[in-house]
Amino acid sequence: MAAPVPTGLVTHARKVCSLYKRAVRNLEAWHTLFTDFRYEAVVLRARFDKNKDIKDLRVAKELLKKGEDELWDCLHPQPLCFPESVGGCAHEREVIPPDWVLDYWHPTEKAMYPKYFATREKRKKEYIEFYNKQYPDGQKHFHTVDDY
Repeated sequence: MAAPVPTGLVTHARKVCSLYKRAVRNLEAWHTLFTDFRYEAVVLRARFDKNKDIKDLRVAKELLKKGEDELWDCLHPQPLCFPESVGGCAHEREVIPPDWVLDYWHPTEKAMYPKYFATREKRKKEYIEFYNKQYPDGQKHFHTVDDY
């Protein structure tokens, strides 16, 4: 599988924001009581705010590197994740069926939704005509409904 292509440069400020967010999420995993978590989050925010006015980029980069290392050293062994996110308990639980499944419905099932299927057939014909006009290389990539 191909690696994702980077779409642009990530600024230093964006890296710091990302580090802060990951650190807060890590604190959330470590502290189950909200009051404990909130206290630690305020202390963490104060640590970040203490260094926000640094103008020398070399010093800022070094602080960012130290912050990344510190986060790596204290990562929770089982971090919290949202249910719908990758790794969550409900990730990809509900499978959305592809559109072609509707082509295999029985006519009595299609008869329950006559307006929808009439519009769908019309749009399918329009798309086939559009595609064959867009790519007129002599081969028929899509069959028309009349070919069957």
